Amino acid sequence: MAWVFLSLASVVEIIMAIALKYANGWTRLTPSLIGVGAAACSVLFLTLAMRNLPAGTAYAIWTGTGSVGVAVLGIYLFNDALSPLRLLCIALIIGGTIGLRLLDA
Repeated sequence: MAWVFLSLASVVEIIMAIALKYANGWTRLTPSLIGVGAAACSVLFLTLAMRNLPAGTAYAIWTGTGSVGVAVLGIYLFNDALSPLRLLCIALIIGGTIGLRLLDA
């Protein structure tokens, strides 16, 4: 169940970051509220996951998954830069996240 909680925490973390981008510096109420609510839910799920997972592993996977998700959605939704070096960095994060998961299987 810990891995399910960690997955939920990561997905909600991505929602939080995208909502805050749409909040435009807290100038739009609905995305701001979604962002704050998603942040609270993400931390709640992370806390539940850490009951049974090593803190370092859980936190690294949470942030890594969130980073990749936001980077990919940033490219898709906001026309963020897409370059071979950026893709390599995203691949390295994915590789590290998979490695941590396999070490704590």
